[in-house]
Amino acid sequence: MTMASSETLYGAHHFMQREARLLDRHRFAYHLESGPVAPVRAALEPYRNVDGGYGNALDPDLRGHGSQPKCTELALRIQDELGEIPRDSASHIATYLVSISRPDGGVPWVLPTVRHTESAPHWRNAENFGGSLNPTAALAGILHKHHVTHPWRDHATAFCWERIARMEWTTPDEAQSVCTFLQYVPDQTRAHREFDRIGVMIRAVFELDPSAVGHVRTPLDLATHPGHVARRLFSDEEIHTHLDALVSAQQSDGGWPAHRDSWSHVAQAEWRGIRTLDYLLTLRNYGRLDG
Repeated sequence: MTMASSETLYGAHHFMQREARLLDRHRFAYHLESGPVAPVRAALEPYRNVDGGYGNALDPDLRGHGSQPKCTELALRIQDELGEIPRDSASHIATYLVSISRPDGGVPWVLPTVRHTESAPHWRNAENFGGSLNPTAALAGILHKHHVTHPWRDHATAFCWERIARMEWTTPDEAQSVCTFLQYVPDQTRAHREFDRIGVMIRAVFELDPSAVGHVRTPLDLATHPGHVARRLFSDEEIHTHLDALVSAQQSDGGWPAHRDSWSHVAQAEWRGIRTLDYLLTLRNYGRLDG
């Protein structure tokens, strides 16, 4: 079993200070250096727009100013990791989600405005702007986790149940969103039943070879901690093998690779900061990080 040492964390600290954006430096300090939460919340605020949504390159591949559903999901995830989500923030986000919801109760993964802003090719080439499990399921799941009551959450929950029941295949991003929903939705009996049905298709879209290169998603990108709903999809040996590989993947500058297609030097650098923190937290969650 390969452990990440104090030198691992030391190198990552210097990488984050040198390369990562301010928001992720504050998140690193909060999670790994007992830093305060207030700077994280303050650094997140400039990404918020007056409509209650988030944009402004919070997702590095969506660099436009306007609010986007995926940026808003990322903002909600960051607030979730800080503890209780402030009620006014949750209310503003829910109001924004109402404004972009489709008649079926879902929100699209991206809005058509993405075509008129600087963004990664996979966003600019998007054609389907209807309601989508990605990110609707994640947004609804986090609101359920924090017991945030709002009509949008309830309509989105009905949308998610209906779409999950019709799932015949999935993608890594959709699977992550669906797992968030199933982990936190109150009806856990139904959630377990649906997860038992779709688990095989979720496992199938994650790369089991730890030596695979390129824009791949591994079991650790999904089951980021032992208590994750998807952890049981992968054997102990598979998880331990990927943890060993993750420790070894730290690069000479102290950071981890972004594992994304490079279309912008700035976006790629920002993703490296995000992924470095993500991977360190995963290693800590699984007891692989000393210090």
